[in-house]
Amino acid sequence: MPAPAAPPAQPSPRLLPPPVGRVRLRTLVTVRWIAVFGQACAVLGVHYGLGYKLPIWAALGAVAVSAILNAVLMLDRPRAGRLDDRAAGAVLAYDILQLGTLLHFTGGLQNPFAILLVAPVAVAATSLTRSSTVALGVLAMATASVLPFWHEPLPWAEPGLELPALFSFGVWLALAMTIVVVAANVAKLAEDARQMSDALAAAQTSLEREQRVSAVGGLAAAAAHERGTPLATIALVAKEVARDAPPGALKMDAELLLRETMRCRDILARLAAKPESDDGHGDPFPQPPLSVLLREIGARYAAGPIEVAVTIDYVDNVDPPTPRRPDLVQALGTLIENAASFAHARIDIRAWSDLLTVGIDILDDGPGFAPEILARLGEPYVSSRVGESDHMGLGVFIASTLLARMSASVAWDNAPRGGARIVVTWPRSAFIALSEKKLA
Repeated sequence: MPAPAAPPAQPSPRLLPPPVGRVRLRTLVTVRWIAVFGQACAVLGVHYGLGYKLPIWAALGAVAVSAILNAVLMLDRPRAGRLDDRAAGAVLAYDILQLGTLLHFTGGLQNPFAILLVAPVAVAATSLTRSSTVALGVLAMATASVLPFWHEPLPWAEPGLELPALFSFGVWLALAMTIVVVAANVAKLAEDARQMSDALAAAQTSLEREQRVSAVGGLAAAAAHERGTPLATIALVAKEVARDAPPGALKMDAELLLRETMRCRDILARLAAKPESDDGHGDPFPQPPLSVLLREIGARYAAGPIEVAVTIDYVDNVDPPTPRRPDLVQALGTLIENAASFAHARIDIRAWSDLLTVGIDILDDGPGFAPEILARLGEPYVSSRVGESDHMGLGVFIASTLLARMSASVAWDNAPRGGARIVVTWPRSAFIALSEKKLA
């Protein structure tokens, strides 16, 4: 019994686009300007308007530092840009420390504005990663923990008025609980909103792909219809030339032209033919083993000098039955044909499974995929291999879309020993449903 197959390697991280910052700099700068203006008005209003004597220059200095840093942030980066997780976390951490400093000069937790320590953590919960949000929450609670022991007293109108320590502890406990509850709930709501947005984007992308497939299908049907008549004429002329030409190069060329013309007619007939009904009538083996189906497809689509070798590597040592669905045969055939067009001498096809997955690896010994297009393979009009530029890429796009309809995913990569590697995978439950013809 062969050793259990390991799942195929996932696409290399270098193929994935770099993470995009979620925090818009314009929004963050605007909110911080509002905070700077509000802090300055509060300090000046209490000191000059209400007549409470605060350490005015120290408090205004803390506000001024925030204003200067905000101005530098505006000038250093384009306002339309976004901050990554680390940069946004650093900005919000500074806001917590700056607010803690301001509270130190204005009564610590006895200051009603101490509740504003929750604000940076709430902002982080909406946009930053969980680790950054937790770090900022810990920083906010640490700042609140220091303030009861290290602050300038409030200049109460009644001399000697001092709130009990139990009150300060209650304020600290309320702040800590508020930070945890607000951060957890806001983070959950933001994550739900992001998932809905991602689902909508995925649905729109799928709809666009379906529309492209429909358009390409219409063009293919029209092309098959329009090419029938000229192919018949070519076949007739080639047949007459082959019949009348004397033995030699001309006769051999005419016979070759006739064979290729008949092959084109067979391909067009196969494209125009209606698929068999799901009851399997007319096919003595409507669900052959996967390896058998792959050998049939390889023999059909990789004709010529290219050797096609099919191997199996199943965790349960059972070759799963696979329906001869036209869309499945067409999709796998396109991938194998693509490999055959670039292979030097051999294509290796491995059917494998593990406890959760059923997969097909298609490896060729050709030049491999060009690194710059690996991340875009599967999109229409994107091709091709190293040193090739005359392929439209529609076949690969159609094949990947057909497989996606059957709950399969396709990954592209270059094999370590050279050549291209295509990996088609299904969740085991989806492949079983495909075999049972439960998928549309």
